[in-house]
Amino acid sequence: MLKIAVLVSGGGTNLQAIIDAVEGGTITNTQIEVVISNNKNAYALERAAAKGIEHICISPKDFESRAAFHAAFLEKLNTYQVDLVVLAGFLVVIWPEMIAAYKNRIINIHPSLIPSFCGTGYYGLKVHEGVLKRGVKITGATVHFVDEGTDTGPILLQKAVAVEEGDTPEILQRRVMEQAEWQILPEAIDRIANGRVRVADGKVCIR
Repeated sequence: MLKIAVLVSGGGTNLQAIIDAVEGGTITNTQIEVVISNNKNAYALERAAAKGIEHICISPKDFESRAAFHAAFLEKLNTYQVDLVVLAGFLVVIWPEMIAAYKNRIINIHPSLIPSFCGTGYYGLKVHEGVLKRGVKITGATVHFVDEGTDTGPILLQKAVAVEEGDTPEILQRRVMEQAEWQILPEAIDRIANGRVRVADGKVCIR
């Protein structure tokens, strides 16, 4: 049984997709041990509570320094002894100590086809604003492992989504979530849970 921690900062739509997939059997051999947020007002915490999933907030605002927050967060996360950490809209840059402790055991969902529209400054609606400003015809989402860079880790899964005439950032964001994010994030977790993912030489091998 793959034990996962889901890290969130906001509404938790990707968390809900994971919960629904576990309940519906799309994700197998997996248990959500805990949902952790850096934001006490994150609706994602309410989603977890509604399903009886343990949920906590560890906010940097409660610590005198970023280093103290990082140390406390990692210490608490370690108590759950999870096999995989899933970043599902977690707007905190993962620090080196956590990356080292969970090497090739942290995955992230990004709302574009990496390496396009990713890296520093590209998050949330800013990604879709960039897509529309550039005028590309295809966007999508990417699940990747987290390394020391920003959106630079080995790519696990990607799914393309069409950009349509008249799209706003909000409309495009919703389409990317519905047609890509909510599909490939559960798929990635299921593949990992069933031993179908291997990282070698900086690349992901899937079977």
